[in-house]
Amino acid sequence: MSGFTHTLAFDVRDYECDLQGVVNNANYHHYLEHARHQLLKSIGLNFAALSRDGVNLVVTRVEIDYLWPLRSGDAFEVRTTLQRVSKLRFAFAQAIVRTPDSTAIA
Repeated sequence: MSGFTHTLAFDVRDYECDLQGVVNNANYHHYLEHARHQLLKSIGLNFAALSRDGVNLVVTRVEIDYLWPLRSGDAFEVRTTLQRVSKLRFAFAQAIVRTPDSTAIA
């Protein structure tokens, strides 16, 4: 998985898992959102400051292909890149990859 400009490391916490012992699907959205905010921060854009200034960044579409489950204690990273779609629209391409075996998760 190449072409990503930002990587953020995480560890799965017990409370993020469902009764089957895998990460609940809603938590993947949290991981991806946090990584997007951190990418923006890394290029000098503060999400909260933009909002205070009247610039509201909104998510209009999310599509996730779940490839393999994460479980409690798994180390993983979210890889992200920012792509310009039009003058006013940007898209984030993201991947969740378990470390250290580089298994594609989503």
